[in-house]
Amino acid sequence: MEIGKKQRKENMGMKSTFKGTARRWFVVGGLLLLMSITSVGFVQAAALSADEISWLTYMREEEKLARDVYIYLYNMHGSTIFYNISNSEQTHMDAIKTLLDRYGIPDPASGKRVGEFTNLEFKNLYDVLIDRGDDSLVEALLVGVFIEETDIQDLEVAIGLATRRDIKKVYSNLLLGSLNHLDVFCSNLAKLGVDCESDKLIMEELSTSSSGPGPAPNSGDGISDGSGWEVPPKGANSGPGPAPNSGDGIPDGSGWEVPPKGVK
Repeated sequence: MEIGKKQRKENMGMKSTFKGTARRWFVVGGLLLLMSITSVGFVQAAALSADEISWLTYMREEEKLARDVYIYLYNMHGSTIFYNISNSEQTHMDAIKTLLDRYGIPDPASGKRVGEFTNLEFKNLYDVLIDRGDDSLVEALLVGVFIEETDIQDLEVAIGLATRRDIKKVYSNLLLGSLNHLDVFCSNLAKLGVDCESDKLIMEELSTSSSGPGPAPNSGDGISDGSGWEVPPKGANSGPGPAPNSGDGIPDGSGWEVPPKGVK
C-alpha cells in the first residue's frame, strides 16, 4: 500500500511539472506569436517598392475624391447616377484599404469626413470640382467624365509599377470599374444631347494629365509644371487682366484652366 501511495505521488508530481512546463511554453509561444503579428506589417511594407507604397496611398485618396464629389453631386442634383457610382467608389476605397492593411501602410483617409483629405492636392481638387458641378446636371456629368478619365490614367500607371499580383489584381478591377463609370457618364450625356467625345476637349483644359503620388508639383503653388492637377493659389493674380486659370476660357497652358460657368 505504501508503495502504491508513493507511486501515485510521483505521478502527480510529474503531472504538475508537465503542466507547469506546458504553461510556460504556451506563454512563450503566445509572446512569439504576438511579436510576429505586430511586426508582420513592417516586414510586408518593407517588401514593397517605394512606388507601390506611394501609389497605394495616393489611390486610396483619389478613390475617396471620386466618392466624395459624387456624394456632393447627388445631393445637389438628385441624380441616382451619382448615388450608385458613389457607392461603387466606396467599394474601390475598401479594396485599397484592404491592401494598405495587408502591407501595414498607414491609411491617409482614416478619420477623414467627406471633403477632407490628407493630401492638400485632393482638397483643392474637391473644391474646384464641386464648384464646377454645381451649375447643371450636364456640368456635373462632365466632372464625372473628368474624374474617371483621370482615374483610368492613374490606374494604368500604377498597374505598370506594381510587382505584387494582389496589387495588380485590385488595380485591374478598379480600372474596369472606372471604364464602366465613364460609359455611364457618357451615355447619360448623350441622352442630354452632349457628345462625350467632343467634351473631352474641355476636360483637357481642366488638366493635361494626372500627377500621381509624390510631393507636389500640383500643390497649389500656381507654377505651370506640366504635371496636371495644377491648382493655383486662391486669390492669386498674375497682374493686369485675368489671371491664368481664372475661368476666362482661354487655354493658357497653365494647367487647371476652367472655362466660364455655363460653357458647354
